[in-house]
Amino acid sequence: MPPSIESAEKHLESTPCHPQTPALGNLPEDPHTPTTTPTQGRWARLIHALAWTPPWCRWDEQSPPKFGLPLNFLFAFAGTFTVANLYYSHPILDELAQFFDVSQERASLIPTCSQAGYAIGIIFLCPLGDIVRRRHFMVWLTFITTTLWIGLCITSSFNVFLCLNFLTSVTTVTPQIMLPLVGDLVPPARRATALSIVSSGLVLGLLFARLLSGIIAAYSSWRNIYWLALGLQYLIVLLIWTFMPDYPPVNTNVSYLKILVTIATYFVSSPVLIQATLMGFFLSATFTSFWTTLTFLLSGTPYYFSTVQISLFSLAGLTPMILGPFYSRFVIDKYAQHFSILITLTMMVTGICIGAYTGTFFVAGPVLQAAFQDFGLQMTQIANRTAIFRVAPKARSRVNTAYMIGAFCGQLMGTAVGNRVYSERGWILTGSVNIVFVGVAYLILLARGPMETGWVGWTGGFPVRRVES
Repeated sequence: MPPSIESAEKHLESTPCHPQTPALGNLPEDPHTPTTTPTQGRWARLIHALAWTPPWCRWDEQSPPKFGLPLNFLFAFAGTFTVANLYYSHPILDELAQFFDVSQERASLIPTCSQAGYAIGIIFLCPLGDIVRRRHFMVWLTFITTTLWIGLCITSSFNVFLCLNFLTSVTTVTPQIMLPLVGDLVPPARRATALSIVSSGLVLGLLFARLLSGIIAAYSSWRNIYWLALGLQYLIVLLIWTFMPDYPPVNTNVSYLKILVTIATYFVSSPVLIQATLMGFFLSATFTSFWTTLTFLLSGTPYYFSTVQISLFSLAGLTPMILGPFYSRFVIDKYAQHFSILITLTMMVTGICIGAYTGTFFVAGPVLQAAFQDFGLQMTQIANRTAIFRVAPKARSRVNTAYMIGAFCGQLMGTAVGNRVYSERGWILTGSVNIVFVGVAYLILLARGPMETGWVGWTGGFPVRRVES
């Protein structure tokens, strides 16, 4: 471990992981929430209700709650219908362009703004997961997102729609708070499996958003998908409030400014994190480039598919959702990071080659590309997370933030580059650029071995079985 990380870890170790507080489960009410009086009005009562923790969710140091399958599935469910907010617009970009009377290129700013807002939220909100009570944090973020979402359901201004897409995406970061929490609570030998269950929820969110958005827009107003999303978001607020335990913060005396500074420290001092982040950057670019331009390919010559037909392509996303936990359990949890990633990168490049060079005349090409590419990307991210969560155990939210900064900058680049290359040169060259991106990820992976402690090299060889550090 580099010296700067060791210094940071020694400093953090002086902070107790769990504050020495009474057993909250025995108290008549949550002592950490404010009290209100009848004269304080509706907003005060709402704030008090959201901040109050039911007795069965309060932290009891003598009998801490277990992170079992029910909570794992709750996180997956919440991740599904939270991350879906970023993708409802993808299958209906043509509909949105017509409704707001703008060009296709201008309509493509909607997913771009969503991804940009998500990146901002990851940078400035997710690191707080290392110092705040994550139950309250997730409840409030979801409630704010849902309240802002009302504007998307009613506005008729394209500029307002863009602005609200950006703002709701900033607060749609609860999945990136859940993932480091899973890393905190699950033993290393099962960490990839638990992360894969939550990540499968994120994949299902992509599937749900694309599928239902296209179907609902085809048979009714496109606004109805946004109304449905509004109801689902309020349901998530209720479920988290009712069932999520109030886990104490990992650190209690680290300031917000300091956690932002330490993100930069990890970014420049950890070879493992840098390697994973650079791979995430280029691989995420292939994801958004493919799904954004696929809508334009299928809606034009030679297919002229309807919105419903385009949305059905999202069913290919079932591949990582169904097979992901099994791959994580029997490959990522057991074998070295490089071994599992070499397999998934090969799957990605195979799928992209098939889709890029047959997609203009053979509709099965994009279907196979979606299945192989989505599975390869999701499993690569799981393998990378299991590696980076070992970098700084008491700063997993910050380490995850650093990784996701790279991934979502890659998504922004993929959307921008994909749209530009497709509009100027077409589908085949767009796919060729994605192949180059995966090739760069191969080089980044092979530049540094799994046992290497420096920036470049293969010291220690290449053990196939996983070695815990």
